[in-house]
Amino acid sequence: MTTAETRDLAAELRGFRRVQRLAYECAQAVAARLRPGVTEREAARMQREWLRERGVRDWFHLPFAWFGDRTAFVNFRVPLQFFPTDRRLEPGMPFILDMAPVYEGCTADIGYSGSLGSNPVQERLTADLAAHRELILREVRERRSLREIYEDVDRLMVRQGYANRHRAYPFGVIAHKVDRVKERRWSPHVLGFGTQSLKGLVGDLVHGHREGWSPLWSPYRFSDHPPQAGLWAVEPHLGFRGTGAKFEEILVVTDSRDPEESAFWLDDDLPHVRRWAQER
Repeated sequence: MTTAETRDLAAELRGFRRVQRLAYECAQAVAARLRPGVTEREAARMQREWLRERGVRDWFHLPFAWFGDRTAFVNFRVPLQFFPTDRRLEPGMPFILDMAPVYEGCTADIGYSGSLGSNPVQERLTADLAAHRELILREVRERRSLREIYEDVDRLMVRQGYANRHRAYPFGVIAHKVDRVKERRWSPHVLGFGTQSLKGLVGDLVHGHREGWSPLWSPYRFSDHPPQAGLWAVEPHLGFRGTGAKFEEILVVTDSRDPEESAFWLDDDLPHVRRWAQER
């Protein structure tokens, strides 16, 4: 990349880093307010209200909250099961908060794992996710195909003794592209997803199909291509006996021939990254 290209990219990424940090601040603030008896629906509403108070008016998707064995997507069969329910939080129960706000045209999509009090199983899962973050970055820089990287993540989970739970997502995705979204005064959503963001994703699907790539990072043939330049919301999700944990954050992929510039995490100052650094 030229100096001018590097400068332009840095300027573009500042907005995405800002909204990603805002989303993680929201997750931590809501997690601190969770108490026994709070429902998933209430936790999702807390996220929406916190972000709206800070200027968020649009979403890639509305906030989710999963408690207990729902953190591992136990018996999830249809997309409607992902939406928040009246499941109530109990002491020691794991939870995952997931939100994708759009702010000033920039999109974030984050996942935050925690528990109400100590939960050693989820703490172990969260610690073991560090190896997945390292693997994904290394193999994207090696320009392995998305499908191959997905399979290597699967193999690492098996070695760790865990189940792949991102396979339960629609199309089994471990990641998807995110882009700038055109700001509007009124931003409707359909089935929990912002219409402007969906429009952009569909556009990428059509454009990518013509050129032989997909904005969905999955275990299927349509992801059997090298990483496409852009921003990817990556979310490896581990499960073990009814407990789940994941992180979700943006990975930046460029066309640079320099390995370190060809792919990098948007921000290394995030809650799970800081936690791993303290554990070393």
